[in-house]
Amino acid sequence: MLLHVPAPAVPGDLGEQLGLAVPLFQDVVLGPVVFRKLKPKVATAQAERAAQYELLVSASAVIQAVGSLALGAAGVLFASAAGVLVDGTLFEITSATSSEAFGEVYLYRLGLKGPAAGLV
Repeated sequence: MLLHVPAPAVPGDLGEQLGLAVPLFQDVVLGPVVFRKLKPKVATAQAERAAQYELLVSASAVIQAVGSLALGAAGVLFASAAGVLVDGTLFEITSATSSEAFGEVYLYRLGLKGPAAGLV
């Protein structure tokens, strides 16, 4: 799985300061992970179009990504990300929570919204 995050700005680049540069993104590898589709609570056509997914990510992978991007916390990483790439498809992050045991985070749970059916 790849986390799609904005690339750092280039200091002193006049085109970027004026908004003329195309925004760049970089992909950060996340693993180990578990990716699964959630079952809709109510079976409707609308629920099928707005498929919900869940990504369970090891805390060690998130800590490594936060460190490599020089961010302050996992929340900043997930809030700044454009989404998660799964087999070339971009999924929007809708929520990010963590699970702890004995005061230590061991797992991050990302809620993902899949692409609309037929628009992939």
